[in-house]
Amino acid sequence: MKKQIKIGILTMLFIGLYGCESDFLDEQPSQFLNIQQLEEAAEVNPAIAVGFVDGIYAYMVETFAGRGNGRHDDFGHKSHDLYSDLLSSDMALSVSTFGWYRAGITEYQSTQDFTFGENLQVWSFYYTIIRSANTVIAIQGGADNVPELEINQHILGQALALRAFAYYNLHLYYANDYNPNDEVLPLYDAAIGIGLPRSTTSEVYALMEEDLNKAIDLLETFQRSGKAQINKTVAKGILAYVIASTRETSRMQEVANLTSEVMSESGASLMNQGEVLGGFNDVNTPGWLWGIDINEDLNIGLVSWWGQVDHFSYSYAWAGDFKTIDSNLFDQIPNDDIRKLQFKFSGHPQENQGTNASIFPLQPFYKFYDSGRVIGGASQVVSADYVYMRYAEMLLLNAEANAKAGNTGAAQQSLFSLMSQRVPDASYVNTLSGQDLLDEIFLQTRIELWGEGKTYQAIKRNQRNAERLGTNHLSFQGEIIPHNDNRMTFQIPEREIQDNPEINTQNP
Repeated sequence: MKKQIKIGILTMLFIGLYGCESDFLDEQPSQFLNIQQLEEAAEVNPAIAVGFVDGIYAYMVETFAGRGNGRHDDFGHKSHDLYSDLLSSDMALSVSTFGWYRAGITEYQSTQDFTFGENLQVWSFYYTIIRSANTVIAIQGGADNVPELEINQHILGQALALRAFAYYNLHLYYANDYNPNDEVLPLYDAAIGIGLPRSTTSEVYALMEEDLNKAIDLLETFQRSGKAQINKTVAKGILAYVIASTRETSRMQEVANLTSEVMSESGASLMNQGEVLGGFNDVNTPGWLWGIDINEDLNIGLVSWWGQVDHFSYSYAWAGDFKTIDSNLFDQIPNDDIRKLQFKFSGHPQENQGTNASIFPLQPFYKFYDSGRVIGGASQVVSADYVYMRYAEMLLLNAEANAKAGNTGAAQQSLFSLMSQRVPDASYVNTLSGQDLLDEIFLQTRIELWGEGKTYQAIKRNQRNAERLGTNHLSFQGEIIPHNDNRMTFQIPEREIQDNPEINTQNP
């Protein structure tokens, strides 16, 4: 996978066109090739379009990708996974020595004040992906085209899926709730250089579904060489999330079918007990569906997800900004559940040297760690990868969708498949039905996917509350926050309101 995400000449062209130093609504710089020229060149040499798509994947792990001003909470897509985990309150900021995430995220200042940079970071990042995907789509003759060459079909399919993925995240972060008639986001479906007004949720979702369904068809024969790229099964997984987030009971069978297809077609498997304690650091883990191989070519260090979360990297999590599991959620994990050990510090020969673990427990000592497992370890991340999607989340989403569709037996079966690998006796699952079953699926989603950027989605999708009931939060202890509370949603950034004449206020 190293070759796929190296930043080469074409990726530098991508950054020149869409880098965060310039407004993403600016017209294309005249010194670069125009769309027609690129389209003509790509027909002769598909490697040109491949370079643009690979540039998007590289951008997703780019340091300072969102704001470009050197902030250590700005490191691509996983930056926002971390934002969402802290907003969900299942991840607690227990100690704040350096101040990252405290005011803007855990004290909800950014989600209530559009001048805070977190709003711009998330907005700019995903719209940059959209703009670059639109360029690739244009190079391939448009979203409705079916390129003659198979390689170009695969390029177009990936671009469409990436555009939908970006819109899914934007709606997640900038819409209080799923309301089809609400005007939420500017909808750019072409490589244009002008600002647009907000489109409705239904229009955004229609484009996402259209893109993903086309992508699934175009990626039918795509065989990726690693896991960094979106293939057919990953596109189906994204589509399952999109449909599930509509909360339309009549469509939950679609979600159940899609997630079943992902699990059966992907060749992946549920992570076993050894793997769930193995560090979540290897993209080759059979339970991972989509992820990035972090290697020396990417030059990733402190400014990274690992640099914020992992006690066994050169990190803030080692030096004094501790991200821990909410103690109330931890208490809900049975003592015989293997996942409880993910948050316990025990017995490794190096683990008694220079650690604050006994003073500040409940860090993910055995869930997320660099494979070298040296406290405050190497300054460059080379043996700890990024996970974007895995088999277990499809299994849980399948259980959730089946339960909502009234397929109690199928929901029980999926949940049992997970829990039989986590606790000695999972037979209790077969006694659950109705709301009790939904409650258990939601709880197991929170436990299984803790720290993976999925709980915030589950809260909004299921109209649940964010609960700060643990005693290890620095602020708002005891707060219960509804899924559609303004504090749970980012604001359209100040710069967008200033620069885009079609948007001059926040949503009503």
